[in-house]
Amino acid sequence: MGFVITGAVADGPLARLARALEPALVRSGFESASDALQPSLVLNLVDPDSPRPFRRRSRGTFVAALHALDAAPADPLREGYPILVRALANVSLTYVPGDGVWFTTLERGSYLVAETADLDALADAVVARLAPLARSRLVIDNEFRPDLEPELWGGDEITEGLAAAGRRLDTLGLLPAPFPVEDLVADRDLRHIKRLYGIGGLSYGNLSARKDATRFWMSASGVDKGNLEIVGRDILLVTGYDDGARRIVLSVPPGIEPRRVSVDAIEHWRIYREHPGVGAILHVHAWVEGVPATEVNFPCGTEELAANVAELLAREPDPEHAIIGLRNHGITATGATLEEILDRIVPSLLPQVPMA
Repeated sequence: MGFVITGAVADGPLARLARALEPALVRSGFESASDALQPSLVLNLVDPDSPRPFRRRSRGTFVAALHALDAAPADPLREGYPILVRALANVSLTYVPGDGVWFTTLERGSYLVAETADLDALADAVVARLAPLARSRLVIDNEFRPDLEPELWGGDEITEGLAAAGRRLDTLGLLPAPFPVEDLVADRDLRHIKRLYGIGGLSYGNLSARKDATRFWMSASGVDKGNLEIVGRDILLVTGYDDGARRIVLSVPPGIEPRRVSVDAIEHWRIYREHPGVGAILHVHAWVEGVPATEVNFPCGTEELAANVAELLAREPDPEHAIIGLRNHGITATGATLEEILDRIVPSLLPQVPMA
């Protein structure tokens, strides 16, 4: 994978870190590339007061907005999040000499990669955290096939259960992200987030239920969970995954303009495939203490996050009735039905996800 470091800054801590990051990336297996080669990873050095975005030529380009501060911010999430949005980046990296680099991502909060021995060691540690994110494979494309059986055009008892669970979920007052995004950015930036990233007041999680051995019903992306009604718009039938094209395959009724399925469909698909006894899956931006959790903050909708969750689930004594934490983001719970999952987890559910 190729990388470039772009953005002009005066010589100082940020420039010195950038010079250390270049060989660290090479040591990690990246190759230096020019802008013309459509790099897979871009380190964009920005001014925190007026961050300028890097103009992607490819959707597959992963952009990190790197900036420096003289002292540790009182609230790293509040510092890094607006820069992440304004720079149109996948991750914001805030370098504080002597402390380390704060990572801030759109959906997974903020955490520190601490400075230890020297700048080269810090660069290696930053790349060790950054490389898996840049290399992750996003599955966001959908293939809609108008071949849903006529008897399912109006739904079935499973979609009725999905709708009932959505109404119950709606009463819990969960946040659209693991933290109150609207408190971190100005109104203009919040509108920008909603438009570009699809985060809104209704997107506080997703839910699905198995239809048969190979198919499952799932909520659409950004849909009001308290109003899951129309098949093909609010609830979709996932029938497969096209690995070569990285597309989720869905059956929809003819003559309807379908919504996209939730970005977490690849995770649900993998869980259902590997655990035939799982009847339903619920993902919410909330937390349960003491559950096993992912370590790497892979973006939602990536094959890597799906594999990580599936691996942790397989280690559980009862994978068919388990809870896996997605660090700094939320939980994924499995069960026989959505009603059973909610009965089990609601008493222990914490609406605020701890940052770690």
